[in-house]
Amino acid sequence: MSSSRQQSKLQEAKAEVVSLLKGLSDKVDLERKLGVNYLQLDPVIKNTMSYEEDIIYQYPTPESVCDSVDTYNEEAKVELSKSEKIAALKKLEEHVKECTKCELCKNRTNVVFGVGNPDADLMFVGEAPGYYEDVQGEPFVGKAGQLLTKIIESIGMKRGDVYIANILKCRPPDNRNPSANEIVMCSPHLIRQIEIIRPKIICALGTFAAQTLLDTKETIGKLRGRFFEYQSTKFLATYHPAYLLRNPDDKKKVWADIKKIRDFLQE
Repeated sequence: MSSSRQQSKLQEAKAEVVSLLKGLSDKVDLERKLGVNYLQLDPVIKNTMSYEEDIIYQYPTPESVCDSVDTYNEEAKVELSKSEKIAALKKLEEHVKECTKCELCKNRTNVVFGVGNPDADLMFVGEAPGYYEDVQGEPFVGKAGQLLTKIIESIGMKRGDVYIANILKCRPPDNRNPSANEIVMCSPHLIRQIEIIRPKIICALGTFAAQTLLDTKETIGKLRGRFFEYQSTKFLATYHPAYLLRNPDDKKKVWADIKKIRDFLQE
């Protein structure tokens, strides 16, 4: 094998190693943002990655995803007025609209940022936009969204009383499941939304929302209906409305879950 070909193979191998290490680093950084601190990379690995990145690629970091929006800055710890929340969400939305950190930006019609009351006590978090959401730029506007509206109304609230967002802000092709990289790149936007809104309780809709925010591989069947804590905020997961459209017999389980949220808010 020629020297130039060997050098090319070496560069490809180094790039692959750096990519794998970077993926692990991004996962760890995201877990720290989600409140998980049980795993740390060896500083030597971190330093090696930084050196190799300078040589081969400039990889996006979770911090760069939000540009100047720092999910762990001091401002995030300050309680905002409603007008300040509106302004902060608007600023964040402008950042998200410019995001090109993953491949989903190439085919989106609209960024689906979030909608609702910026001062909401209850925040719903879903998985990702679908076809109608991508077209309209608003989460949960299709059949699943219509069912979510009915769920909200079943506990004496209106859709405008709550805030609704997704893990991903852009639609995956053919409504496929979000990839791990897409979740890592997009989650900081959602984390910042939660920091701004500061709801009393978060209701995760479906597997990906629950697993991402709780950093677990447990199934939604085991997670649903139980109270957890997310960054000192009450958290409860239930089935996604799209799942209920396919499995209507489980609506009674969601009713049991949503009543727990109602009772918590009425305490």
